Amino acid sequence: MSTIIIHEVGLRDGLQMEKQIVPMAQKAKWVEGLIDAGVDIIQLGSFVHPAKMPQMADTDGLFSYFTERNLQDVTLSGLVLNEKGFERGLACGVEMFCMGVSASETHSQKNTGMSIADATSVVLGMARKALALRKTVQASVQSAFGCGYEGEIPASRVIHIVERYLDAGIKHISLADTAGHATPDKVEELFGTILELDDNIECACHFHNTYGLGLANTYAAMKAGVKCVESSIAGLGGCPFAKVAGGNVCTEDLVHMLQRMDLRHDINLGTLIDLAVDVSTFFGREMPGMVYKTGPILAGEIIT
Repeated sequence: MSTIIIHEVGLRDGLQMEKQIVPMAQKAKWVEGLIDAGVDIIQLGSFVHPAKMPQMADTDGLFSYFTERNLQDVTLSGLVLNEKGFERGLACGVEMFCMGVSASETHSQKNTGMSIADATSVVLGMARKALALRKTVQASVQSAFGCGYEGEIPASRVIHIVERYLDAGIKHISLADTAGHATPDKVEELFGTILELDDNIECACHFHNTYGLGLANTYAAMKAGVKCVESSIAGLGGCPFAKVAGGNVCTEDLVHMLQRMDLRHDINLGTLIDLAVDVSTFFGREMPGMVYKTGPILAGEIIT
């Protein structure tokens, strides 16, 4: 667990549920804070049509702004859903392309307007092009642990999609608990099976805290051998196409847990807490995260 990587998805998954548009200058300020805190990967946004999701209309501009600075200690990722989005990502300097397929036919249709089979073909085509250009590709299976519309998702369906990814040369695989249905036992079991499929596979996990199990599921994934955790500052987030939307695992809560486990002391938790407070102030409401409200347990502190 000493090599756990933090992939911050608040600027994308976190904001896609927010009706209040966040100006690009404010987003850039939050990104600067995440960079200063020492987060490993930051997802700046998704390349979707502005009319469909106005919150993501400035994704190209954000990437152009930050890629021009030639940052050395952080990777910038972007989500692409189709070929047009992929071309936009290439044009503005995306380093790491995130793409995925839902294991739920209903969620796939609501999210992309495509069946699982058609969405898989699109993703594999984009992935092959990106890999040929020596870009990093992370492919996810969404609704991997259940669906609000369909209920339980067969593990065999998830594994089949992952095998298609591996056959295409994709080694970075993420399982996303879009509906928040995962439980620690199922998480450990499914990730354990997938990690046995290929010696070079690198797994990421993406949990939503819809039913309060986000951090517990994250820990189970880490026990199974997952090296990368996707999380969102202040616990923002939720899929707008899920039946019941819940926020992501909270970044500052995750880092607090890791540091209590004597991991990732290189990340500045205080900076993350300050960011969460700023997010709360901007939206004018209390955020789902806990540590920004309670304060962290500091090393050596006596708890009474």
